[in-house]
Amino acid sequence: MSGEEKILCVDDEANILFAYRRQLRKQFKIDTALGGEEGLKAIEAHGPYAVVISDLKMPGMDGIRFLSTVRERSPDTVRVMVTGLADLEAVMSAINEGNIFRFLTKPVDTDVLIKAIDASIEQYRLITAERELLEKTLQGSVKVLTEVLSLVNPVAFSRTFRLKRYVHHICGKLNIQNEWQFDIAAMLSHIGCITLDNVVLEKVYAGQELTSEEAEAYSSHPDIGGKILENIPRLESVAAIIRNQFKPVSEIESSGDSDDIVLGSKMLRAAVEFDRLITRGESVRAAIAELKENPDQFAPEIVDAMSDIDIGPGEMTVKSVMVSELGRGMVLDEDVRSKEGILLVAKGQEVSISVLERLKRFSAKGEVEEPIRVLIPAVKDREEPVGVS
Repeated sequence: MSGEEKILCVDDEANILFAYRRQLRKQFKIDTALGGEEGLKAIEAHGPYAVVISDLKMPGMDGIRFLSTVRERSPDTVRVMVTGLADLEAVMSAINEGNIFRFLTKPVDTDVLIKAIDASIEQYRLITAERELLEKTLQGSVKVLTEVLSLVNPVAFSRTFRLKRYVHHICGKLNIQNEWQFDIAAMLSHIGCITLDNVVLEKVYAGQELTSEEAEAYSSHPDIGGKILENIPRLESVAAIIRNQFKPVSEIESSGDSDDIVLGSKMLRAAVEFDRLITRGESVRAAIAELKENPDQFAPEIVDAMSDIDIGPGEMTVKSVMVSELGRGMVLDEDVRSKEGILLVAKGQEVSISVLERLKRFSAKGEVEEPIRVLIPAVKDREEPVGVS
């Protein structure tokens, strides 16, 4: 059963830890820690562990508190409790608070211990395999939705790339580690715009006046996007963040939502308005100054994190190419329209497989204005140049 998975044994008695190493070192990759505090340090320094085995009664941090903390910091880790006490109340507390997979009584027979670890490793593999499957399914769902948006409403899709860049910058400045849901919220923030005409969005971004019907339709896209996403597993928080993108920070903070939803909503709210100002020709400094003038609308700590944001595409080479020369990784430096004036792909959008196929179909019928001006990222230490499709 043993593979690459690591096991951590925690006890307050050094002789017991020595016994663990002697009994298990041939079958498993074993680390030991003297007490709960040292156990947490080991997880921080050497984790993740597939299985953590802990004594119940330890001075300072007992086994219940230790394994509860392990559960919070490393939820995939399978937890096993060992005790010399026949204390039913302690057992029940440990199971409820630490979500214990196995409970063993001292002295533990070596064969029993090995079987418990084997079962725990199998459980760990099931947990991680299920998570990986869910993550791949989630990634596939997000990819499909973004591809649909890119085809149905290229104006909205081009904006989401910029929003994702802004949100990523904010997360970096605020040292936010687990930013996946915030990135997805930015990428899918305009999925509700699939119900809107491109003309409406072009008017919004150009600062032109909307009719009452157009204004109502545009203001409803966050709710539509939230409804599209709310039933997709693990995207419930993303749906809530997207719904909040037009709400003032004062309303977001008093909503009673989780900390992640509140944080993500504040980031998206500021990023959306920042992008609106930038697309209307304001400088970064002017846009940031305007956001700072409205602390009830935009969270000051988020705006501060955006103050040195780089809105440029990075080191790029400008080139005009035919559709047949387009390749993945290029960025469109102008709107691509049909000869009838229909917007096919918006400026700023990165060329993807779906974009390539869409333009190739129109080009084959002679319906695309060519050549197309693109930005090509500088190639550094790559075996395959950008543009190879």
